[in-house]
Amino acid sequence: MIYFDNASTTYYKPDSVIKAVQDAMVGMGSAGRGVNSASLDSSRIVYACREEVASLFNFNNPDRVVFTANATQSLNIAINGLIDEKDHVITTVMEHNSVLRPLYKTGAKLTILPQDLSGGVDLKMLEAAILPNTKAVICTHVSNLTGEINDVVAIGEICKKHNLYFILDVAQSAGCMDINMEEIQASILCFTGHKGLLGPQGTGGLCVANGVHIKPLIVGGSGINTFDKNHPIQLPSALEAGTLNTHGIAGLLAGIKYIKNIGISKINEHEKQLVKRLADGIRSIPNVVIYGSQNSDSGSILAMNIVDVDSNELADILQHEYDICTRSGGHCAPLMHQSLNTINQGIVRFSFAYYNMTDEVDRVIEVIKYLANQAYIN
Repeated sequence: MIYFDNASTTYYKPDSVIKAVQDAMVGMGSAGRGVNSASLDSSRIVYACREEVASLFNFNNPDRVVFTANATQSLNIAINGLIDEKDHVITTVMEHNSVLRPLYKTGAKLTILPQDLSGGVDLKMLEAAILPNTKAVICTHVSNLTGEINDVVAIGEICKKHNLYFILDVAQSAGCMDINMEEIQASILCFTGHKGLLGPQGTGGLCVANGVHIKPLIVGGSGINTFDKNHPIQLPSALEAGTLNTHGIAGLLAGIKYIKNIGISKINEHEKQLVKRLADGIRSIPNVVIYGSQNSDSGSILAMNIVDVDSNELADILQHEYDICTRSGGHCAPLMHQSLNTINQGIVRFSFAYYNMTDEVDRVIEVIKYLANQAYIN
């Protein structure tokens, strides 16, 4: 199988990740739940992963790295813990439903910004949208549909200038691009472990800047303050009610070490070359439509269609006739599809990882060229 659905989840995990999970399954107890060796070993792994996450994102406080099941849970914690119906929030058409649906649920007033010509957020429009009750800017780093990138450093500057929270979704950029939380000045960074970080599913988290206090989404067991009726307020315990997925966190730790050993810049360059190779190979094919600005700074994603062919039909043909795995349909990005006028057709998305090779891209180009010229698909 040629696997180009890495924006959903990376399929091929490093041997070190698999081994770390296996070792944890047979040798680790519950972190923070006792002084027995199995529990202590688990606690050490969890803290080591907090340190690696903090290092990866240039975040200077591992104790404020909170683990969750995925970016969706992280975003729900951040949004529900900071935003209520009295607030105004600025977000974008690029957002995943993991941002949009929690925001809708809060009842807050929303300003949803369109993309500018470069594919990111228009910074002048962003600043002009700020109201007296604006509390936060919440946006993605990289569009999960087209791979277009927001200028998050500039957005962070605007948020700092106006004393706003900046909640950043890095689900599509973590492990694929350099992310410097200090430079970005993000209040909260929400990440997942199973995509570019090469970890297991069921892992993710938040990096919470100093001075940011989030109301817990879930309360209960924490391993500390047993006789207190209230949930602990200190991080990370405040946002980690219940037993952690320590087996998954062990795999996440191994995944982060693996990509750091390769080098994020090397990974980023390789993936950008694959996107460019595919775009250059199919752009001139009649009946092929490519979405997004496709500038040199785009993420590891290419979105396309063949004229008016339903995206699910095309993806099905690619999978079952050519063993090429992609993602089709709506991609949990409804406002982007509305903007691109692809609500009914959907889009076929190719998304890349470091383990993908140029010969796989060349095979896709060959297949797309063939399909775009077939009478039954025209």
